[in-house]
Order: sequence, then structure tokens, then C-alpha cells
Amino acid sequence: MARSADADTRRVQSLHGAHSEQCAEGVLLVRPAQFGYNSETAASNRFQQSAPQSSDTATRARREFEALCLGLEATGVGVCVVDDTSTPVKPDAVFPNNWVSFHRDGTVVLYPMQAENRRAERRIEVLQEVETRLQFRRRRLIDLSKHEEEGRMLEGTGSLVLDHVQKIAYACRSARTDESLVREWCALMNYEPLLFEAHGADGTPLYHTNVMLSIGARWAVVCSEAIAETDRARVLQRLRASRREIIEISAAAMLDFAANILELAGRDSFGAPRSVLVLSEQARSALQQDAQIWNRLRACVDQVVAAEVPTIERVGGGSVRCMLAEVPASRP
Repeated sequence: MARSADADTRRVQSLHGAHSEQCAEGVLLVRPAQFGYNSETAASNRFQQSAPQSSDTATRARREFEALCLGLEATGVGVCVVDDTSTPVKPDAVFPNNWVSFHRDGTVVLYPMQAENRRAERRIEVLQEVETRLQFRRRRLIDLSKHEEEGRMLEGTGSLVLDHVQKIAYACRSARTDESLVREWCALMNYEPLLFEAHGADGTPLYHTNVMLSIGARWAVVCSEAIAETDRARVLQRLRASRREIIEISAAAMLDFAANILELAGRDSFGAPRSVLVLSEQARSALQQDAQIWNRLRACVDQVVAAEVPTIERVGGGSVRCMLAEVPASRP
């Protein structure tokens, strides 16, 4: 009995350690000023749906944004909201995770963006706000944006889905995810690259890895049928080796952003740690189509925040995970 109790204690400690390493305690969000359909990103993002630009579209997007912020603030997750600037027009500013990532060792990485009108999203004042409001201590800045001039792109944690515990960077090749830059990033950050091919139903490469894969402390959600047959077994093997609950979803669920989800480290009203799964209402509905899938995922987290963001999903072609740039507590 004593051995069993000790084993249970070690398991709880192991899970807590994995959660503290994998999941960020804070997030950056950028309040959109001129949200709208971005014709410059449409060619590679098949999740976008064309819509006429109107003030109503931008107003609906801001309402959806504010509702997500309120939901997050109630979880004890640190929230830093920075206003977008109205000029130049940045229709995708609501997706900051594509141009910046923050890391527990104090590293900040700036990324090369495919669309020219997205490059203005990189603003040093945004980093300064994060450092001030979330007490993030920046020790190193890696600026990869110069690779835009060479036509080589790597769009942050859209391109890279990171297993921080195993130190693996999963990335599906696309016009926005250059293999050589994935390998360069991994060398700089001491991660192992795991590259593969992934396609939508029409055979075109998926524009970002984070629409088909998400990794939490105790779970991973993956659309395995989107992965090329030649790569599928290798990717699934590495995911299973992490000893997480591997939850496979359909291509239809992927199109509803069921893999574009994120686990964060929150706190309850007494200050005790709580794992928080953040996703869109559309993603939750897609996952709940299969009760077994939803129950397996739900059992891995303490709390769920589901936000209604239909305008952002439809017009912007990204969901809740894309709206959140993780900000972990930097180590002393």
C-alpha cells in the first residue's frame, strides 16, 4: 500500500511538473482596430471566407474579442491586452501568436510573416507592455524577420506546435513554414524538429500546424488524417511517446477549429493552480459531436473557457488559439 501511495504521489508531482513547463501563466492579446478580410493571406489559408469589408464586421470582431478577454480574466490567467494602431491597417492584428513568442528562459522571438500587410504587426511597444504588465523578464531577443527578404517564412506558434516538456517542435511544411527556418529555430532554442506534410481535403498544404495539432500538459489533439500517409505513423509515434492522452479528430472537426485550442495555467479564487482549456464555441461543439472524445479531453483539464468568435473564425481564418500569444512566467 505504501508503494502504491508513493507511486500516486510521484504521478501527481510529475503531472504538476509537466503542467508548469507546458502551460503559460499569461497571454498577450491585441485588440483589433481594423479587423477584416485579408486578401493577402487568402491564397494559403483555406479557412478564410471572403466577406465585404464593413464597419459591422469590425464591430462584431471587437465584441467577440472583449468576450474572450472577460472569460480569460475570470480564470486567474494573466491577461495583457494591447490596442492595435489604426494605421497602417492591419486586418489580422488580432492574431499576435504568428509574429512573436515568449519563452520561460526569457527569450522573445520575432518571426518572418508571409503577407506584407502583416509585418507591421511587429511592434516593440507591444513587447514593452507585456514586460511591464505581466512582469516578463526579457533576456534574449531573436529576430528572424530578416528572412522575409529571402522569401523564407516561419509564423510563430502558428507554424510551430511546441512540446515544451519533451522539447519537440512539430511543424507541417507550407508556404508559411520554411523547413530550414524550423531547423534554425530549433538549434537556437534547443528543441528537436519534427517536420511533416499535412493537407486539407482539397489537397493543399495546411497553412499552419496549429489548425491540426495542439498539445497540452496531459493531452494532445491531432487530425491524423490530415497528415501525409508517409509521415503519419512517425508523428503519432512521437506524440504517444510523450505519454499524453492522444485524441484524434476528424477532418470535419478540424475545419471547425477543434484542434486550434490551448491549455493555460490559471488559478482559482483561493490561488490554487488550475488547468484552463481555451477554445471557441464552434470548436467545443465540434468536439462534443463525439461524447467519448470530449469526455477524454475534459478529464485532462480543470476548467473550460469557450468563446463565441464566429466573425474572427470566418473572416480571419483563425480561432482562439491564434488570438493568444502565450507568456510564461520567466525563470529568475
